[in-house]
Formats: sequence, structure tokens, C-alpha cells
Amino acid sequence: MKIILAKPDNISDHIQPSIGLGILANILRKNHQVILLDFLKEKINKKKLYKILKNEEPDVIGFQCYTFDIFKVREYAQMIREHFPNIKIILGGPHPSTLPEETILFFKDSIDYIFLSEAEYSLKKFCDGAPIEEIKGIGYLDKKTNKPVYSYPEFENDLDKFGMPAWDMIKPETYPPAQHGAFYKNFPIAPIILTRGCPFRCTFCAGNLIMGRKIRKRSPDSIIEEILYLYKNHNIREFHFIDDNFTQDRQFAIEVLKKLKALNLNISWATPNGIRMDTLNDELLQLMKDTGLYLISLGIESGSNRILKIMKKSNTTEKILKYTNLINKYKIDMAGFFILGFPNETIEEIKQTIKFSLQLPLIRANYFTFLPFPGSEAYNELLAQGKLHKVDWQNFLFMNAAYTPDGITRKQLKNLQRRAFISFYFRPKILLKNILEIRSLTHFKYLLIRFYHWFFY
Repeated sequence: MKIILAKPDNISDHIQPSIGLGILANILRKNHQVILLDFLKEKINKKKLYKILKNEEPDVIGFQCYTFDIFKVREYAQMIREHFPNIKIILGGPHPSTLPEETILFFKDSIDYIFLSEAEYSLKKFCDGAPIEEIKGIGYLDKKTNKPVYSYPEFENDLDKFGMPAWDMIKPETYPPAQHGAFYKNFPIAPIILTRGCPFRCTFCAGNLIMGRKIRKRSPDSIIEEILYLYKNHNIREFHFIDDNFTQDRQFAIEVLKKLKALNLNISWATPNGIRMDTLNDELLQLMKDTGLYLISLGIESGSNRILKIMKKSNTTEKILKYTNLINKYKIDMAGFFILGFPNETIEEIKQTIKFSLQLPLIRANYFTFLPFPGSEAYNELLAQGKLHKVDWQNFLFMNAAYTPDGITRKQLKNLQRRAFISFYFRPKILLKNILEIRSLTHFKYLLIRFYHWFFY
């Protein structure tokens, strides 16, 4: 079969490879012809997609789909269905995994199948021609009953079985300086994943539905093999560890970093997706610093202990101060993530979060407006309370205030978000330090785009 795997375009200013699609491509190309498309990187729109499909004549096209992608992907799917009725259209990713029934009904006749959670086995079986009823992790609309049918797959414990992404197809060295963390130290950059799964129960997150609660780890040797491959074959000089929980198993992290240190490579690395600060200690931080770590991102979320408790963060402002000071001792830069407008949060608590963020030794801060991610505990509570009608699903973006808590208007929340950014970044020391981190005119251009999205969208 000829299969296209596509990452759709959206307003996101993160232009980075999709590791998930890369791993699927590596698995499928053993028996099939695979094409990877990154709509953002390659500036693919509906017209260009039509030309690609006409030239390539694929049997299957699969879209990676987040919640903010669903309207755009439906447009693409409807165009494909109209002009290329023989192409099978499939979806995978966070949105189908967390809302399978709703996704099947939302797309109706414009797609054929959805794939839930990890699709390495289910998609391979599908493309190899296995009967649909024998595939775990697939969903579709039953034509006889007109009702959604779906099942979840079992999670694979041995992640080494999947291999590394098809980096030769992705070509990470061709990506622009518009990565997840916005700033970087060296270039080119490649993201890598060392573990999957999260045992924690933060109420704003639904990651457990996508990758499970059990942390599953790759072998340290496979990780080092991938780093060396990218270093030698794609000239990668910076790595972004985008796990949710790389340091949760401290001994695992230490083992990986000791092997990395032994290589003595001229690289830098960062954790732009965040790590849990309570997993860190002096030994680990020193080793992280010695191997080239220059930036740790932290999910701080709030400056209100009441909101932190509701979020089930298992953290307090006192602990946050303690751990950020510990990290600062090793002169490792920190970026903090904050959520503004959590359900039942007050304006005073939002102001408290902004004030708290200014007290921390951070070089950067990102103030996200709360999004009720499908499948999360917060989403389910809003659903039970009949408040999901307040969500602007067409603009389900961190910078857009798609949801606001009772008593706070969208205008108020956006103004508080702008106030937070201005208060943090327009301090002379922070402003100068970030200006000095700009690496090129191209990098500056992408930072301006990001600034425009966050302030004026």
C-alpha cells in the first residue's frame, strides 16, 4: 500500500518533527510505501494537498489530530472524500484517543477509521490487511446500527520493539528554529522521547488515556544509539527531551546521562515539555549540567495553594520555591508553565499566580489560559456541571481564552494574561537576557510570530 501520514497545519508556532508519525512510518515502511507530510513546515494547504494526492494516488491518508485540529482536519477529509473517494481516511492522536465516540460522530462519513492511543500495532495490522474485528485500538461508525464502535489497545512495555523514528524521512536538520521551547542554544535540533506514561493525576491532563499511567522506559543503550545516529547522520547538536517524566525513575535518568557523558559529545539539551521538580536532587542535577543541560521547564501552574490542591499537583508554593532554588544553585536556566483561568479560580488568585511567578528564579514564563482537555478530570467535571457550552471549540488554543471560569470574562482573562507576560518579560534583566538568547534573524522572526499570537490573537 501507499500510505501518507500527515501532521496538519494550525496556528501553532511550534514547527518540529512528529516523533509519533516518525515511529509509525518506520514500522510501516517495512511492508509499505510511506510518505510523511508536515503541513506547517511544508506550507501545505488544501490546494497543495489536492495536488499531492492527485500525483501520489495513496491508498491511505492518516492525520495526527489534536483537539484544536478537528475543524481543519474535517475540511481536509471532506475534500478528500469528495475528490478521492477510494482513499481510506484515518485519524489518530490525542483527540480520537480521549473522545473516540464523539470523534467518530463529529467526522461522520468524512473518515473511515480512528486509531486510539498507541497505534504502532493496530495501524500495522490495518495496513497489512487484518480483519477490522481482530484489531484492538480501532474505531469506526457501524453502518448497520449507525453507532460508534471502538476499543483501546494494550500498551507495549518494551518500547525498544518500536525502534527509532524514520529520521531519514523526517530530516530534522531541515526544520526551522521554531521548536517547542522557542529558544535554543545550538542548532540543528531534534526532539526525542525516552519514556511513555504518567502515574500522576493532574486534573487538567488526559495523558493517561493516550499513553497510560505506567511509566515505560526505553533501554539506555537504544537512547544512546539514537542520539549518536542523529549526531553523526543529521548533524544534530541539540536534543529536546520531550517526555512527561524523564526523571521520575531517578536511577534510569542517571544511567542514561552517565552513558551520554561518556560519549563526550559537543551537544546541548533541554526539557521543554517539563519535568517534575520533586524528582531532582544534587547528584542528578550535577550530571544533567555536566552532559549539556541548559534549560529545565517546570509545570508550576499556579501561585495559589488552593488551586494547586484542586489541580492535584501534589505541590505547594513552598516546595516550588525550594526546588527552583535548588536548580538555580547549579546555574541551569528555568522556564515556568502557568495556567490562568482554572475552573473556580478568582481574579485575585490569578494575580497571585502572576506575583508568585515574578518571585521565582525563572528566565522565561509561559502563561496558558486553561483548556478543558477532553478526557481530563476537569473536562469531565465541566461536562457533569453542564458548562462545556462555554468552551470555544473553534479556537481551542492556549492563547485564546477558549474557556473562562464563572465571574471572569474572556476580555478580563486575556488582559490578565497580557499583564502577566508584560510583568515578567519587561523587567530589564530578564528582557536583556532573553534578547541575548536570540540566535539569528530567522530565529527573531519566529519569536515575533509567537509574540503576535500570544498578545493579539
